[in-house]
Amino acid sequence: MGDIYQFTARRLGGESIGLDCYRDKVLLIVNTASECGFTPQYAGLQKLHQQYAARGFEVLGFPCNQFGKQEPGDAAQIGTFCEKNFGVTFPMFDKIDVKGPNAHPLYRYLTGEAPGFLGLKAIKWNFTKFLVDRKGGIVKRYAPKTKPEEIEKDIEALL
Repeated sequence: MGDIYQFTARRLGGESIGLDCYRDKVLLIVNTASECGFTPQYAGLQKLHQQYAARGFEVLGFPCNQFGKQEPGDAAQIGTFCEKNFGVTFPMFDKIDVKGPNAHPLYRYLTGEAPGFLGLKAIKWNFTKFLVDRKGGIVKRYAPKTKPEEIEKDIEALL
C-alpha cells in the first residue's frame, strides 16, 4: 500500500471514480461537514483550489456525519450548501465514515500512514486535512483547527 491511487470513491452525483484520475496532482484531502464550527474553512479551501488548480492542485472533500452529526444532509443538500454558501467547485464526494469499523478504505489508509498527535490514528473531528504529493504519498496531516491558508507554503513546495 504505497499510494492513494488504489482507492475508489463515489462523487456526490453518484459516479464512482478511481483516485488514480488524480495521479500527478498535489491533493488536499479533507473530511468536511456543513454544520461545524470549522465549516467556514470551505472558503479557504476553495481559495486554495482556485489559486493552484492550474499548477496541478486539487482539494477533495469527503463529507462525514460522525462528529456531532454535523453533516445530516443527503448528497444533493450537501452539494447545494457548498455551492451556494462557499462557491465550492472542487470535487466533493459522498458522505463517508472516516473512523471506526465502517471507515472508508481511503481513510483507513490515510490515518495509518499519517497518524495524528501522539501517534493516534483516529480522526478526531471535521476538517482534518491530509496533504498528498504528486506520487500519491501522504506528506502531512493537519489538525481541524489548521486553517487552509496556513497550509499554502507546504502546497507551494510540492508544486
